[in-house]
Amino acid sequence: MTVLKLKQFLDDNHVKYVSIHHSRAYTMQKAAEYAHISGKEVAKTVMVKVDGKMAMAVLPAPEHVDLDLLKGAAGARSVELAGEQEFKNLFPQCDVGAMPPFGNIYGMDVYVEEGLREDEMIAFRAGSHEELIEMAYNDFERLVKPRIVRLSTRYSVATAE
Repeated sequence: MTVLKLKQFLDDNHVKYVSIHHSRAYTMQKAAEYAHISGKEVAKTVMVKVDGKMAMAVLPAPEHVDLDLLKGAAGARSVELAGEQEFKNLFPQCDVGAMPPFGNIYGMDVYVEEGLREDEMIAFRAGSHEELIEMAYNDFERLVKPRIVRLSTRYSVATAE
């Protein structure tokens, strides 16, 4: 989904959003820093395979997907991280790893960390490593209709070594 298609989708659904351009950043934490947004309020999209089917896990940038939690929440036999080669062709108009968390448009299940519901706003990649879209979390949930689950363990940079 190109940035223009994403914005058109949001406009067609009467969603208010802000487009934030920033210096090229390959991690969501760095994108948050460049965009002057708290990393906890920026959502990253992690591609996973749930029983062999591609899906998106969406969680706050500083957190990590707990595959066992996701497996239980999805009622799946297996859950594993997807390799870049496995999903890059699914998003041909996006920079690799910069796909927006709108898996519903691609026929994919979307699992969202329940902690994101605590934030009024959500910011996420807009298909490139140089732009974020910020919008109301409630609008995101209304459009995507994700499964809200506990899929991550809290991660603190202060305790990581």
